[in-house]
Amino acid sequence: MSQPPRAQSLSASSTARPRPPKLLRLVHLADLHLGYRQYQRLTPRGINQREADVALSFTRAIDKIIELAPEVVLIAGDVFHQVRPTNTAILHAYLQFARLRAAVPHTEVVMIAGNHDTPRSAETGCILRLFSPLGIHVVEAEPRGLDFPELDLSVLAVADNQYPKPKLAPAGTRRWNVLLLHGEVEGMLGPFASTHEMATQEIPQEDLHVSRWDYIALGHYHVYRRMAPNQFYSGSLDYTSTNSWGERIEEEVAGVPGKGIIEHDLATGTHTFHPLQPSREFVDLPMVSARGLTTEEVNARIGAVVEACPGGLDDKVVRLVIRDLPRHITRQLDHKQLREFRRRALHFHLDTRRPEIIRSVGHGAPGRRPSLADFVRDKLRERMVPSDLDRDALVTLGLRYLKEAEERDSPSAALPNIGG
Repeated sequence: MSQPPRAQSLSASSTARPRPPKLLRLVHLADLHLGYRQYQRLTPRGINQREADVALSFTRAIDKIIELAPEVVLIAGDVFHQVRPTNTAILHAYLQFARLRAAVPHTEVVMIAGNHDTPRSAETGCILRLFSPLGIHVVEAEPRGLDFPELDLSVLAVADNQYPKPKLAPAGTRRWNVLLLHGEVEGMLGPFASTHEMATQEIPQEDLHVSRWDYIALGHYHVYRRMAPNQFYSGSLDYTSTNSWGERIEEEVAGVPGKGIIEHDLATGTHTFHPLQPSREFVDLPMVSARGLTTEEVNARIGAVVEACPGGLDDKVVRLVIRDLPRHITRQLDHKQLREFRRRALHFHLDTRRPEIIRSVGHGAPGRRPSLADFVRDKLRERMVPSDLDRDALVTLGLRYLKEAEERDSPSAALPNIGG
């Protein structure tokens, strides 16, 4: 197999500057999470169905990268879902990376370890080292500066690990400078994100020295997100986080067409997010309000919403949220109907939420006095909306606008910002 020239250490690099190429395209992807498992259904070969889905998503990403044939591929961590992945996941990853190297032998591939790839003990060793013989530049421990003289490019690769992070600034020896980093940078968490991970330390934006980089390729956050004109999370290749439905809502609100990879041209500034065909369809059905309904009416509403699912719910991952559902009606739901839905879908999740007690008048009664946010939330939940409109996203946006209006009208909003 033809191998690309090895990257040089920045300290040993030549000071001569070759003529920059007219195009210098990089592809940025992250959070593959190969070996991820969910639900109980197996493939005919006995592999967890969601593990097979995630593997297929990765295969499609490799197909797209080969089609694009960029000069550089940056993989921003969490290649595997576990420090010790299954043999099936390891074999699939190796075969796909080998296929990539054979198809685009002159493309430089740089891979860093994420928190899911990094063992707690340095003596354990990182599985990503397996890919080094393929000609992939693997950084899984101490940060490394990689130099590619033919491209007039330097890459500072910083894995997510226990080593102290270096100064996140380019060495200044090349025309193009790229930072490849796995971690949580300031401003990363969106409104639907799950809570911080225990060992995660947020990286302040000022520590990134954003203006000195031509591109910052980030991994760890699972939704494609622009943090600055030259700073991006590529998002994951499939829904593998603890809050997949929150990801779906955030993608819809931000107009992100699902999962994919980034193509960015350092020379021209052209930036493209390439969505990938999903390996499994996730459907968040229109929310049902059970307020004032009988058990029979609730069952009828559930059946009507499910049967109206575009293309049916067979083999899909489906969620149906029912709000204001009293406990006694929950026990009387048509469980035969629900079992049929669960049989047809890969996974059918009925998310039942009991009504919150809010008092309007009086003292000493159970519950609490409604706030303006409570009033807006209830009105948006009751409002008639088109069937294709995500009510949860509408409520979230309404509350966000209310908060912004309150902050703008508050006396402190007129004070100058004296923070750093």
